[in-house]
Amino acid sequence: MIELYERYKGLLFSLAYQLTGSAADAEDAVQDVFLKVQNMNPDKLHEPKAYLCKMITNRCLDHLRSARVRREQYVGPWLPEPIAQYYDGGLEEVVRHDLLSYAMLALLERLSPSERAVFVLREALGFDYPAIAELTGKSEQNCRKLMSRARAKMGITEEELQAGGTIEQAWINRFVAALSEGEVDTVLSMLAEDAVLISDGGGKASAAVRPIESRERVAQFLLGIFRKSQFTSQMTVELKPLNGEPAFVFRQEGIVDSVVFLEQREGVLHRIFIVRNPDKLHNV
Repeated sequence: MIELYERYKGLLFSLAYQLTGSAADAEDAVQDVFLKVQNMNPDKLHEPKAYLCKMITNRCLDHLRSARVRREQYVGPWLPEPIAQYYDGGLEEVVRHDLLSYAMLALLERLSPSERAVFVLREALGFDYPAIAELTGKSEQNCRKLMSRARAKMGITEEELQAGGTIEQAWINRFVAALSEGEVDTVLSMLAEDAVLISDGGGKASAAVRPIESRERVAQFLLGIFRKSQFTSQMTVELKPLNGEPAFVFRQEGIVDSVVFLEQREGVLHRIFIVRNPDKLHNV
């Protein structure tokens, strides 16, 4: 059992985290699955990876269905919980190979639980459709339809899926410098015309209850944040790797106040995500 746990805990956490958007819920799911495995007949585990992935998928689907009402009542937009490290020596490998970008995780909120499961199994973990059908208990044809619907709801093409990647450090440095110096024209030039900023305070921290849309409004909002950080001696800003990509971490008197993720396409920012709900910042 210990060998199974050490071998598959990272994979199962990766799958559970992307299905739920929550590190705490993912950890609970992993622990629950291994508790159940302890009482199982070892003969059922002749293919442990597939069996454990099926168990964690079913566990997370049940969670998503029960959580739907809570998320509908959530104050403002709901964003995934940022993660820095999980399971010593394990997450770095998981992040490099098995985690979708933060922007993609945010888009998963548009999907039904079944669509989300198929998308994560396919795009994050690389399972083929016969395996996904076995893991989800659906036909291969149905899984393909669910994948097609998921892409349509997320508004992404196959080319965009393949073109994912992190923003270059030099670009980030230039963007931060422009914000710090209050260079409005430069900031505007680095934002897409239809740029969107989404913030998640969960009713526990100040945040916009609706997405901020348009290049001008997003620029004004960001410049205001950096202006405030400069005039508040207790506020610091640093760039830190989260979810396998660079993110801005704002701290107030040493305590994490907010985390900012950027989505860049064709050299400009299209979406910006700000997580301020303190319940979601424990893993930062």
